[in-house]
Amino acid sequence: QVRLVESGGGLVQAGASLTLSCAASGVTFSNLAMGWFRQAPGKEREFVAAIRWNGGSTNYADSVKGRFTISRDNAKNTVYLQMNSLKPEDTAVYYCRVVAGIQPVLGSWGQGTQVTVSS
Repeated sequence: QVRLVESGGGLVQAGASLTLSCAASGVTFSNLAMGWFRQAPGKEREFVAAIRWNGGSTNYADSVKGRFTISRDNAKNTVYLQMNSLKPEDTAVYYCRVVAGIQPVLGSWGQGTQVTVSS
């Protein structure tokens, strides 16, 4: 059974950077595409970024393109989200999931990690 644990969130000022991590277990991580999603207060959860199993292809939401970078380390069963030039509108709970395209598959939503960006 897939288990994903997100970490690395925090409270930062606008313009700062954060790197989120998502540690996976219970699956053959290196075979799977992974994605990050976020849910802001009062809003629906949305796609942020995805990366193919070998890291050879990435996909980003327009709102984060050029500021966020998704990467992975298959030896550590971990996917990362480097977030630069953070904006208050990036404030949300961030989640990782196994994906097919940009759709979450396998498992369920975990607890996520809170990112709060102050202006």
